[in-house]
Amino acid sequence: MPFTQFTDYLLLEKNYSKLTVNAYQNDLNEFSEFIKNEYDSSSIKQVNYPQIRNWIVTLVEKGISNRTINRKVSALNTFYKFLLKTGDIELNPLSKHKALKTSKKIQVPFSEAEIESVLDYLNSANDFESVRNKFIIELFYSTGIRRIELVELKLSSLDLHNNTLKVLGKRNKERIVPLLKSVVQTAETYLSFRKSIDSIIDGQQLFLTKKGVKIYETLVYRIINEYFSLASSKVKKSPHILRHSFATHLLNQGADLNAVKELLGHSSLASTQVYTHNSIAELKKVHINAHPRSKK
Repeated sequence: MPFTQFTDYLLLEKNYSKLTVNAYQNDLNEFSEFIKNEYDSSSIKQVNYPQIRNWIVTLVEKGISNRTINRKVSALNTFYKFLLKTGDIELNPLSKHKALKTSKKIQVPFSEAEIESVLDYLNSANDFESVRNKFIIELFYSTGIRRIELVELKLSSLDLHNNTLKVLGKRNKERIVPLLKSVVQTAETYLSFRKSIDSIIDGQQLFLTKKGVKIYETLVYRIINEYFSLASSKVKKSPHILRHSFATHLLNQGADLNAVKELLGHSSLASTQVYTHNSIAELKKVHINAHPRSKK
């Protein structure tokens, strides 16, 4: 079932990323298939809440997490709000729906020692892929950039003269992040190796594979997982954990929460505050070690 008007609305008016719009499209297609099979209906415009609830029950029975189900229902809710706006429906069947309860995931960041260990290992990098991987890891840890943001970086995003990086975040929101001198040096080395690629196909992209094509998300994940498996026993080793480590370590060193919010590209402080639990733990440790009464 086509949802062209809706997806155009998300892209053009709401400035959602193509990745998010594709996810919404997939969720709507999935629900459409359910309605067709269960109720022999060809349209999801005219449904009631019990039908949606049955879909949710089916998803639960399949073992899909509450967090994922909430995301799918949120996509559906956004669609019905759009139909209300356009006058296609008079009542949103999800108007009184309450999201399923989800347990809060505590993301355990890498320690500073673990990150230093990986970067020390990469200090001897002397070929295209190793230098590229070092640059990727340094960028994640020194800027807090998201994986999709890194994948989409262009050559023009990098300003080595001013030591800055232009990042296109969620909803096409642009931000400028500063680069450390060490990262600039790695960038220069990477660009030098990049020129040696025999055939560059995606020439505007900053990060390429050795075949000269744009780097992709699963490869970026594999790079982080592979290197940090050498230094860390943590269960999850991903680009997001590096982003999490960036924020946590900055806050532990006394960085202002608003400044970290801007660097991360968050739209609200609430999004940034999920990173503060580790900082609070650090503060408690400092408090115990430094307070006069802690020795009594």
